[in-house]
Amino acid sequence: MTEYFLPLTNDLRQVMTLDLTIDGEGFHARIEVRYLPSPGCWVISVWDEAAGELLINQIPLVCSYGFVNDLAVPFRHLRGGKGIGSLFVIRAVDEPTSIDPGEGNLTEFKVLFGDTYE
Repeated sequence: MTEYFLPLTNDLRQVMTLDLTIDGEGFHARIEVRYLPSPGCWVISVWDEAAGELLINQIPLVCSYGFVNDLAVPFRHLRGGKGIGSLFVIRAVDEPTSIDPGEGNLTEFKVLFGDTYE
């Protein structure tokens, strides 16, 4: 299984371009992670950089807290049926300061992007 931990900081807007292999297929992705102060949550957007197509637009980063919570399940039909793999938010510390990533504590969590979890 191929897995990538996104290199995140507590910066309020982060953009990265990654060459990934998802489910055996190459995927040139642009990923944007932003903090939205009004709802008080972090969101993620994912583009297929090669096709110039927005695949995921600002879905909230919600922590799994020990349960499998694949945020990418609704997007498995994208990219010609190849999907975009799986996306999980997991704790990076034993006791984060909030249940889900909030302002100033994104680094207390890890965002795992990888092959489709079955």
